[in-house]
Amino acid sequence: MAKDTKIIFYTVRQCPYAHRVYITLAELGIPYEEKHIDISVPRTEEYLKINPRGKVPSLSYNGNILIESDIIAKFLADVHPSHLIPPSVSEAGALRRACVQFFFDTYISRVQALVYQAIDAKTDAEADEIGEKLVANVVKEIEPALSDASPYFAGSDKVTLAEALVASHVIRLRSLGRRGIVLSTAISALEKKAPSFTRWGDVLEQTPSIIDIFDEEVWISRIKEKITTARLG
Repeated sequence: MAKDTKIIFYTVRQCPYAHRVYITLAELGIPYEEKHIDISVPRTEEYLKINPRGKVPSLSYNGNILIESDIIAKFLADVHPSHLIPPSVSEAGALRRACVQFFFDTYISRVQALVYQAIDAKTDAEADEIGEKLVANVVKEIEPALSDASPYFAGSDKVTLAEALVASHVIRLRSLGRRGIVLSTAISALEKKAPSFTRWGDVLEQTPSIIDIFDEEVWISRIKEKITTARLG
């Protein structure tokens, strides 16, 4: 990275989306300035000039503003070639990027969407039914993609862009199940039905760039509040 490169990361530390960028920055070893945004109050005019949507995270890269966490992570991986993802100038590199994108899209649409549904469920029975769908989707669509994880995606011995994009969601899902908050039956079922996914999850929880920023107690407290609100509603 050029010595005069200036990165400002506008973030909320316990946001799972901002977490993607934290992982990417940590793996790349890039220095940056961190500015915390208070999302408990209306956004300031200053921040709305940076991101008119008022969402976090946002990133300023030499004065150029990027928004949306996956776009930011991919941009950083592109501009700073590393172990995260090979350049797309070769067929092999382009294919790897396509595989990572498909894995990311599949996890978010077929697994993470169900996690949110389970959190918003009105009853335990409804959450358990959603959990059954989640298990089926992981077994069918995620487990095969991790069959060669060794220990990371596609046989890599280092964190890849695939982990940077989805690990924050995976460790939070496992936390919910382990703590018996929601989807605990699903997590137990995945240990038997999706061994590759389970082993991969174990590795993620032992990876410093992934786990160091995560405060499980803050996450659990927040989700308990959301579940209580959903059940009372």
